[in-house]
Amino acid sequence: MSGVQPPLLRDLGSQPYEPVWRRMQEITRTRDQDTPDEIWFLEHPPVFTMGLNGSAEHLLAPGDIPVINIDRGGQVTYHGPGQLVVYPLIDLKRLGLGVRALVTALEQAVVDTLATFGIEAAARADAPGVYVDDGAKIASIGLRVKRNCSYHGLAFNIAMDLSPFQRINPCGFTGLAVTQVSAHSGPDSLTTVRDRLAGPLLRHLGYNTPPELVFLSHPEFEEA
Repeated sequence: MSGVQPPLLRDLGSQPYEPVWRRMQEITRTRDQDTPDEIWFLEHPPVFTMGLNGSAEHLLAPGDIPVINIDRGGQVTYHGPGQLVVYPLIDLKRLGLGVRALVTALEQAVVDTLATFGIEAAARADAPGVYVDDGAKIASIGLRVKRNCSYHGLAFNIAMDLSPFQRINPCGFTGLAVTQVSAHSGPDSLTTVRDRLAGPLLRHLGYNTPPELVFLSHPEFEEA
C-alpha cells in the first residue's frame, strides 16, 4: 500500500456539463498540498465535448445536441444519460503517478470491472480507452493535468442511447464502433457499475482501500 489516504468519493447524480467542468477547474486552481483528493461519479445530459486537439471535421452532424469546447486532451466525444462519468481530482505528485500511469490505472480499473461481469476487454497502446474483444470502444479517457493535479477523466458506457456517437468520429476515429456494458449481458444500472468500479480504481491509483466505500454528495451540486 502507498500509505495515501483514500479520496473522497462523491456521487453527483445527473449534472449539466459546464458547471461541473468549471468547478473542477476552480478546485484544481485553488487546491494546495493539504487538499484532499476527490473522485466524482456522475452522468451528464446529452452533450458533445471537443478537446484541445479537436478538429471540427470529426463533428459530423451535432444537430440539437450542444457542443462545448473544453480544456482536456483528445478529440470529440459524447456524454449522455446512461454513461458513468468518473472525474479523478487527484494530486499526482502525492500519489507518485505520472500521466501515463494515471491513464493506465483508469483503463485497468475498467478492464477489471468488466471482467467481474464476464466481459473481456483490454486497453490499446495506440489509442487511450478500453475496448471489448470485437474492437468496439466501451470507455473513453480524456484528462487535463495542471499543477500536478488532474481533472476530467473517464466516460464508461453502461446503458445509453448510442446513436449520438454516429454524429461524430468518436475520439477522432472514423467509423469507430462504440458499445456499452448492457449490450454484453452486463448490468444496466450505473450504481451497480459504480460500486464495482470504485474498489479497483482506488487500488490501481495506489490508495489505501477503506474497509467500506462511502459515496458522498457535493453541496454545490445538490438540488434545492
